[in-house]
Amino acid sequence: MPYDPTQPLPNSPLESQVIRDQLQALFNLINNIVSVTAVQVDSTSTLPQGTPANASVSMVDSTLHFSFEIPQGQEGLVGPVGPPFAGVAVDGVNTLNPGDAATVSVNFDGSNVRFTFGIPRGNDGAQGSVGEISQAQLDSAITGTSANTNSVGTLDTGFADPDLEAVRQKVNELILNGRR
Repeated sequence: MPYDPTQPLPNSPLESQVIRDQLQALFNLINNIVSVTAVQVDSTSTLPQGTPANASVSMVDSTLHFSFEIPQGQEGLVGPVGPPFAGVAVDGVNTLNPGDAATVSVNFDGSNVRFTFGIPRGNDGAQGSVGEISQAQLDSAITGTSANTNSVGTLDTGFADPDLEAVRQKVNELILNGRR
């Protein structure tokens, strides 16, 4: 017997079988509740502006399936074009530990392009002797020192703006002079 929320009728004499049938039907309903194991959004679509939003949900096996319909918003205003940058500044050159990769970061503060460089220092050399050294001794002494700047690429795409192009060339000069 399925559950009947109208049973027992108000002010009717209590009959144990009616109460037992209702309790058994509720027990069966509770036992047949499916647990949700997954949630899935099946679709999201755009409605015309001014249309009310809509959402629907269904359950297939133990998965909740959602579909959403969302109205398009009003088109926003186009803001003014920002000012061109006025200059370039190097905010800092930081010394990094030997073995660290060289870095360069760039920010735009609204009017200036700002660079910060990180250059690794070389490994500490062995204590040398006082006096003249040969080219072979010099070559031997600098072997193994930092070559990390070799992995920093140059800025290869030129700029139409002559000021930007001058900055690009100086940055490339700095990068190339750090290489061995």
